[in-house]
Amino acid sequence: MSHYFITGGAGFLGINLTRYLLARGHKVTCYDIAEFDYEDCKDQVNKVIGDIRDLAKLTSAMSPSNAAGPIDIVVHTAAALPLYKAEDIYSTDLDGSRNTFEAAYQNGIKRAIHISSTAVYGIPDHHPLLENDQLQGVGPYGICKVKAEEICADYRKKGMVVPIIRPKSFIGPERLGVFALLYDWAKDKRGFPMIGNGKNRYQLLDVEDLCEAIYLCATLPAEKVDDVFNIGAKEFTTMGEDYQAVLDRAGYGKKVVGLPAEPIIWTLRILEALKLSPLYKWVYETASKDSFVSIEKAERVLGYKPKYSNKQALVRNYDWYLASLHKFEGSSGVSHRVPWKQGILGVAKLFF
Repeated sequence: MSHYFITGGAGFLGINLTRYLLARGHKVTCYDIAEFDYEDCKDQVNKVIGDIRDLAKLTSAMSPSNAAGPIDIVVHTAAALPLYKAEDIYSTDLDGSRNTFEAAYQNGIKRAIHISSTAVYGIPDHHPLLENDQLQGVGPYGICKVKAEEICADYRKKGMVVPIIRPKSFIGPERLGVFALLYDWAKDKRGFPMIGNGKNRYQLLDVEDLCEAIYLCATLPAEKVDDVFNIGAKEFTTMGEDYQAVLDRAGYGKKVVGLPAEPIIWTLRILEALKLSPLYKWVYETASKDSFVSIEKAERVLGYKPKYSNKQALVRNYDWYLASLHKFEGSSGVSHRVPWKQGILGVAKLFF
């Protein structure tokens, strides 16, 4: 049995990883600014409410005396997402990441897994993307994800093992955020608009497959995992076809509707500037383009074998959404765990 310390443990990835680890007999300490409020497992988890921007508290939380025993592995999932204010993104995703690795280093923890993002590739000009492709973050979030990976390299030089995982957009139980738009429209017997003709290939990832990749990086020999790995679904078709699977699951005969990309993107830029739309640049600038990474390195080195296709992951998430709607209906925010405010897009919904 190993003891895992998860930053952002109360978040979407954090809770799914916690359940995954508990099911395999491991011990988990959750460190998060938010309360860990999951009834199914909160009594099995060592919970610490704290901010990763507070180095002293983070270091203390990782100490054996406060964590109810030595920490074996840190998994750094905490992040301020793109809808947060720029200063919060920089202080959390950059300074907070540095604090996380420094706290682990000071406590003698040898392995810390960093959850990065394929946002580090920016808006690329080719596919599939490889781990050694040029990094070009778009916006504060993308920039900070690139710089956080540089911090990881610094701690490797200090002797730590720091696997970096770059996941595609991942979905599954507890995931809302931007995907709640699709699920809400499908539930309400609406079609769903798509930027462009929907014929682009846009790879996603089921959170269970991501948890498996994290576990491989936690348990395989250091010489195998002390590297960078793209993680995504192996099976995916076009964005229009994959999203249509949710509308088909809803069962109302509605369709994905393609819209001309350029005028829609310009409209969304204006709406974002006016704070009337929840969609941010990296979402709408890439939505009509191909977006997929090669997972060959993870397959070859880690033995990564994803279980879910894009369609299966989307439908699984939609089924969870319907079953859990009573828990979050009427709530909104800027994290993955709550629906994003639809703004003027809620009015557009009436026309589909």
